[in-house]
Amino acid sequence: MTDPVATPVAYSVRDGVAVLTIENPPVNALSQGVRAGIIAGLDKADADPAVSAAVIIGGGRTFIAGADIKEFGKPPLQPYLPDVLKRIEAMTKPVVAALHGTALGGGFEVALTCHWRVALESGQVGLPEVKLGLIPGSGGTQRLPRLVGPKIALDLILSGNPMTAKKAAELGAVDEIVSGDLLDGALAFARTVVAEQRPLRLVRDMNDKVSNVDPAVFEEIRKASARKAKGFLAPWRCIDAVEAATKLPIDDGLLKEREYFFECMGSPQRAAQIHAFFAEREAAKIPGLPEDVKPKQIRSAAVLGAGTMGGGIAMNFANAGIPVKLLDVSQEALSRGLGVIEKNYATSVARGSMKQEAMDRAMKLITGTQHFEDIGDADIVVEAVFEEMGVKKEVFGKLDKVMKPGAVLATNTSTLDIDEIAASTSRPQDVIGTHFFSPANVMKLLENVRGAKSSPETIATVMALGKTLKKVAVLAGNCDGFIGNRMLHGYLREANFLLEEGATPQQIDNALEEFGLAMGPFRMSDLAGLDVGWRIRKGKAHLRPKDERYSPVADRLCERGRFGQKTGAGFYKYEGRNALPDPVVEDVILASAKEQGIERRVISDEEIVQRCMYPLVNEGAKILAEGIAIRPGDIDITYLFGYGFPVYRGGPMFWAEQIGLDKVLATIRGFHKIHGKFWEPAPLLVQRAEAGKGWNDR
Repeated sequence: MTDPVATPVAYSVRDGVAVLTIENPPVNALSQGVRAGIIAGLDKADADPAVSAAVIIGGGRTFIAGADIKEFGKPPLQPYLPDVLKRIEAMTKPVVAALHGTALGGGFEVALTCHWRVALESGQVGLPEVKLGLIPGSGGTQRLPRLVGPKIALDLILSGNPMTAKKAAELGAVDEIVSGDLLDGALAFARTVVAEQRPLRLVRDMNDKVSNVDPAVFEEIRKASARKAKGFLAPWRCIDAVEAATKLPIDDGLLKEREYFFECMGSPQRAAQIHAFFAEREAAKIPGLPEDVKPKQIRSAAVLGAGTMGGGIAMNFANAGIPVKLLDVSQEALSRGLGVIEKNYATSVARGSMKQEAMDRAMKLITGTQHFEDIGDADIVVEAVFEEMGVKKEVFGKLDKVMKPGAVLATNTSTLDIDEIAASTSRPQDVIGTHFFSPANVMKLLENVRGAKSSPETIATVMALGKTLKKVAVLAGNCDGFIGNRMLHGYLREANFLLEEGATPQQIDNALEEFGLAMGPFRMSDLAGLDVGWRIRKGKAHLRPKDERYSPVADRLCERGRFGQKTGAGFYKYEGRNALPDPVVEDVILASAKEQGIERRVISDEEIVQRCMYPLVNEGAKILAEGIAIRPGDIDITYLFGYGFPVYRGGPMFWAEQIGLDKVLATIRGFHKIHGKFWEPAPLLVQRAEAGKGWNDR
C-alpha cells in the first residue's frame, strides 16, 4: 500500500515496515519540506498498529547530502532539524537509516539519531561543517563520539572529509553493510530487530566511550591542530563541543553544541567560508560558451621541461590515470627530473599518504623523451620551459609542426602574453594558458588563461581538465600577470617599500602571517628563489619610468648571490629551513633608504596589512572592470587556492566588502596623497564605494 503525502518524502508500507523515501533531487538536501515530511511520516508510522518499524532511505543517488543551500543566509523555517531528531528519538518503534551515496552534515546527524544504520559499502558519511566555518549543530559532536570515541570523532569532524561506509562500520558508526538492494537489506534488518524484540537503541544513551576520558586527549588534539587551525574559530569549537560530550549529560552537551554553533554562525568567518564554497563552484561556470560545446577528451598528455614545475605537472596527469610523456632535450635534466618525481612519490609513501601500488602505477604512466616527434599524438601538451618569450615562441613553433590536429597547446607561463605565444603557431584557436602553481603536484589552483583566439572547445577542455586533475580552475583573460601575479605585483612592491621606510622583513612577514597568510612575502620569496623575480625585473627594466620609485633591495641581495633558501641566504639567513634575521640585509636596506632620502620611522602592523593587502583589492577592481576576471569570486578563489590568502577571510575582494568598500577607499585615498600614483583608486572601487554598493550589487 502507498499513500504519498504533499512533501518531498514519500510514505509507503512494505510488509509491516513503513518506508520514508526522501525525494528531493539532486542530493536530497534537508529542506523545510523534507524536515516536515520526515516528521509527518514518523507520526503516521507510530500511529499505525499495522506498522512495526520504519526505514528512512534516500531516493535517487544519495541519502541526504546535507543542508539545503537555498536556505543559507535566510531566516530558518520550522520544523528545525533538532525537531526532526527529537521526533526520531521519541519513536516507540525501531527506526533504521538506510544509507547510500552520501550522508553528510545534517544527513549524517539524522542517521546517527536513528536506532540503527545500514549502508551500501560504496556509501560515504561525514560532518563537513568545519569547511563552512561551522560546527555540526544537531548532535553530531555529541552522538558520534558515543559511537566511535572522541578521538576518532574529532578526526572526522576536524577534517570535514567523508569516510566510507565500510570504514564507518569498522568503527561502529554503521551497524551493517548491505550487499545487493539497499531497501531490501534495510527491510530485512528492520524485521530482524522486530522479530528479536531488540530494545530501542538510542545513541544518546550510550556513555561508555565518553566516560572517564583523559582530558589530555583534547590538549594533544589542540596542540596537533595549532598550525592548521590557526586563525580559525570553528575547529576550536569542534574540539570544545566534543570535549563537552565527555563531561556533560547529553542534553547539556547538545545545548553547549548549539551555543557554539550559533557563535560560529554569527562569525564573519562563516560568511567568508560559505562565500568561498559558492565562489569555487561558480568559477567553473563560463558565461558566453555555447551550450553545446563539449570539452575534448584528454586520454594522453605531454609536458615540456623536466624541471620542478614540469615534473610536478606530469605528476598531476599520472595521479589522474592519464599517460604522460615528459620531454626535455637534455638527458641530464630529464634523468634528474624523473628522479625527483620518483623521490616525491616515495616521500608520500613513507608518510603514509600514498600506497606503494599507487606510486608504482603512477610511475608507469610517466615516460621520458628527448624528441618532439615522440609526443605528437598527445591530446594536450603543457609547456613548462624557461620563462622567456623567445624560448616559448621557439618551442610553440616546434609543437605546431609535430602535434596532431586538435591537440590543446597549453603554456604554463605565469606572466607572458598568450596571444604572442599563439601567433608562433598556425592554430591559435588551440593555444591557451594553463598556469599551475608551485609545487604543481600539491597546489590546488589552475589559472587558465584564454587568448583572443582560444576556441570555446579549448577553453571548455582546460576547465574540465582542472576537475580531472582535482584542481580548482579559474578562467582569466590575457594581460601581464593575468589575475594572480598582476595583483601580486602591488603587494610585493609595497612590502619592499615598507622595508626602506622602517619595517624589517620579519616584522612584515609576521604581521601578514598573523593576518592569516600561509607565508609572508619575504619568506615566500626566499622559498621560491629570489633569482626568478630578479631575472624578470632585469628584463623589464627598460620599461620602467626613470622617475618612478623603485626598491633595489631584492636586486642587491641577488647581486651578492643571495637567492633564498637554496643558497642559504636571501632576505634571511638559513639554518636548515629556519629563517633568521641577518645584519647584512639590514645594511642593504639602510643603504637603499639613505640613497633615496627616505626617513625611516616606526611602522605599525596595521599599516603593513593595509599597505600590502589594499593593492590586491585596488588592482582586483581594475581586473574586474577590464573583464580579466569574470567575477569578484574568481579573484578570491585565485588568492585562496594559489596564494595562501586565509579562507576564513573569504579572499581579498570579499574581505574588502566585509570591511566596507567606503572604508577601504578612504584609506587608499590617504595613501594616494602620501605615496603618489601607485595608489590611484580604481574607478570601479570609487563607483561602488560612493554608491554604497558591493562588487556584485546592481
